[in-house]
Amino acid sequence: MAVAGRVIPCLDVDAGRVVKGVNFENLRDAGDPVELAARYDLAGADELTFLDVTASSSERDTMFDVVARAAEKVFIPLTVGGGVRTPEDVDRLLRCGADKASINTAAVDRPEVVDEITRRFGNQVLVLSLDAKRTGNTPSGFEVTARGGRTLTGRDALEWAREAEERGVGEILLNSMDADGTREGFDLELISAVRDVVGVPLIASGGAGAPEHFPPAVAAGADAVLAASVFHFGPDHAIAEVKDALRAAGHEVR
Repeated sequence: MAVAGRVIPCLDVDAGRVVKGVNFENLRDAGDPVELAARYDLAGADELTFLDVTASSSERDTMFDVVARAAEKVFIPLTVGGGVRTPEDVDRLLRCGADKASINTAAVDRPEVVDEITRRFGNQVLVLSLDAKRTGNTPSGFEVTARGGRTLTGRDALEWAREAEERGVGEILLNSMDADGTREGFDLELISAVRDVVGVPLIASGGAGAPEHFPPAVAAGADAVLAASVFHFGPDHAIAEVKDALRAAGHEVR
């Protein structure tokens, strides 16, 4: 029996507010991040992920104040990404109450930072956020993007996932840029392709729009499932519905 493990709401934060768009564009307000985090904790979320969606493209620091306030109110693991560039950034996030840090653009620009962070804190604290887009530029057909999906890097997504695992990342947050915000379902081909080349836990992200979209992602190889729109703009019991759908498909949930 496949183990889903975790259902993770993702809070995309811009200027201190939770936002959500389609393919990272046309963002609309979804509320206060600390209030939403507390709500999802009570609703049965297994973890929470905060992503500062404009920190890297704007070249500014991540949202330490939001993290500190959220950590006082929620009691499930909190992963924070966006604008994480150095071991010092990770240290500050952990001191603010985060359990894990997520890195994307900085690791693409300088892969050695993955080694530096995992040597200092252990691989359990570092999540590689891999934003992949379908292009004809790489052998696998999936290309790594950076800076909030705004920049094509020329890197093959499968090769990057494999390299990041070798460098020590503890998990991979795999986001489909093509499916992001569409609410039409996860990119199952992408999930399966990355699952075939890495052994670390894989978090599927991008495209969830209904509870029935989650079991196929787990069947394709995801160890956890992450979503935003389906929770922010759906019913208050959306997390319970997702877990029910996973159980009905034969997957264990927490």
